[in-house]
Amino acid sequence: MARQLSSSLEVGAGGTNQARFEREAFTDNIVDRLQQLNIGDASLIFGRIDHAGEYDDTLYIGRVGVWDRAQDPVVVDWRAPASEPFYRATGADAFGLERRRHFATRGKTLLDIDDELFGDLSRLDAPSASGQRKIQGHGALITALETARTGRLGDIVATIQGEQDEIIRSRLQGLLVVQGGPGTGKTVVALHRAAYLLYSHRFPLQDQGVLVVGPNRLFLAYIEQVLPSLGEAGVRLAVLSDLVTPRVRTDRLGSEEAAAVKGDLRMVELIRRAVRQRERGLRDDFVLGYGLQNLRLTAFESDQIVREARRRFRTHNAARKFIENEVFGTLAVSGRDEVDPGLLRDRIRRTWQVREVLEWMWPILTPAQLLHDLFRSPALLAAAGRGLYSASELAVLAHTNEVHADALVWTFDDAPLLDEARAHLGARPGKKSLDEVRTFGHIVIDEAQDLAPMALRMISRRSLNGSMTIVGDLAQSTGSWARDSWDDVIEQLPTNAKYEPVRRELTTGYRIPAPAMALAARVLTEAAPGLKPPVSIRDVGTTPLITKVDDLADAVPKAIRRELAEIGQGNIAVVVPRSLVDSVSATLDAAELDFGRASRSGLDRQVAVVPVQLVKGLEVDAVLVVEPARIIAEERQGMRALYVALTRATKRVGIVHTDPLPNVLS
Repeated sequence: MARQLSSSLEVGAGGTNQARFEREAFTDNIVDRLQQLNIGDASLIFGRIDHAGEYDDTLYIGRVGVWDRAQDPVVVDWRAPASEPFYRATGADAFGLERRRHFATRGKTLLDIDDELFGDLSRLDAPSASGQRKIQGHGALITALETARTGRLGDIVATIQGEQDEIIRSRLQGLLVVQGGPGTGKTVVALHRAAYLLYSHRFPLQDQGVLVVGPNRLFLAYIEQVLPSLGEAGVRLAVLSDLVTPRVRTDRLGSEEAAAVKGDLRMVELIRRAVRQRERGLRDDFVLGYGLQNLRLTAFESDQIVREARRRFRTHNAARKFIENEVFGTLAVSGRDEVDPGLLRDRIRRTWQVREVLEWMWPILTPAQLLHDLFRSPALLAAAGRGLYSASELAVLAHTNEVHADALVWTFDDAPLLDEARAHLGARPGKKSLDEVRTFGHIVIDEAQDLAPMALRMISRRSLNGSMTIVGDLAQSTGSWARDSWDDVIEQLPTNAKYEPVRRELTTGYRIPAPAMALAARVLTEAAPGLKPPVSIRDVGTTPLITKVDDLADAVPKAIRRELAEIGQGNIAVVVPRSLVDSVSATLDAAELDFGRASRSGLDRQVAVVPVQLVKGLEVDAVLVVEPARIIAEERQGMRALYVALTRATKRVGIVHTDPLPNVLS
């Protein structure tokens, strides 16, 4: 029907303005509907609920809502209120259901049917031997978990569990914090929540926008298919550097020492001072010949102009026009004969002497220009950092790069600094559309536990009203700003006075088999002693294989071939310390193994060499961890980094090492 309407639309230029507006609006609605209906190779329907009682209603639950010509529902959208019993019904509260049916599918092929009959208490909410609550749609869930990974995160819309659904359907307003261990589904829950909010609050979110912030581009490539598969193609996925305005290149990794300095809130004052350094009166009087007289701007007058501009304007660039008007106005009345300021401006504003005065007193600056000038000038940096940073910390910020600011490639940790500079500088005259910050009605932040205070400050500027979902795992906090409490994150984010922050925790591990989780739990006891690992629902699995070798060049290719034989069509991540990325890659090249480097091709190849700092949030069939002792030694939070590496696989975990193992693994 949507395609028929699309093909029947008149697209000519004729008609009244109102007719053209209505036609364009109608076209937009049809395009949106076609995007929602485009679910690719996924199955449309994945469940059914049968209500008890006199009406005996049956509803089919699917990815998008579908109606017949009489506008009766054929398939109910999974986000609709009518679908809630499919995810929430339990033996204690059946939500009026008599039966819940899960269809286990692979693509559009039906593999199995899993029924739960309510009222038969022997089948509902019966605890397992480990004391766990019964998993809803167990057969469909296990089928999904055991399906080979594709290098892209899949949706869980058919197998959402009750604790996950409660988070997904939480209120829009305020801050929602989700703590979840590895394999608990926190990332997909956050993405499904974004889709749910767009469905339930289409207005105003469709116009205000939804932003998902990820830790790196590899992660964004990994999750990019989830929301389109749920019929939502309008959500923006970004890393922090994508949000910098005006755009600059931020494609380099910096040192952890630099990240610690740049992430500190002291940078706010440093940048404020750096801006004020560029707002200054003249050192000497300025004299300009104009006809038969000399025009004069004294150093005192220039200083008064600068002081008044600071008082009147909140941002730097907004005051430039005022500075120019005051300079030309003062010059106009300074000579023997008063001249017209407008005429004077037109005649002298392009002379090099006047341009030099204006650029000295109040230059128009981009964030990149401000920071580039600051970091390459020892004098400016020392003056701005006096009393804030030690000499060794300022040395971390300094650089000697002489390229133009617009050509400089910044580090990822510079993105919040560039954004802070933009906040102080404001938009350049005539460039407001390029320099303005886009805000969003809801923001989802994944791996939020690693974000520095300056990064959280940057994200806060993008929030219209403090509506955010932040997810992460404190046990996997591995960056320069590793945290042990969510309070440290919450206090840096905007809060709505009407709505206290809500905290939720996911405790059930769906992805990781119990033997692999048991090994990782040993590492967790040292990585984060106060946290408990998730409880795995998959009691069976392959015992992790730990191999001591004499030569990595021989052992790693052999281990990869062994894993390929075991997992068939699945994918493998070879997780290595950052110092071994090149050597292990060269080893695989020499062994003529087909592989990719995650930093270049993501997880598009069956075998990927992944630096440990990029593996967080990813999901693969098998993980081969190389030299865990080096991971611990090289990373600032080495034990937590190892914990992350050991919790990425859905099927198999292996370790290859020449150096002695840490005690928790030996």
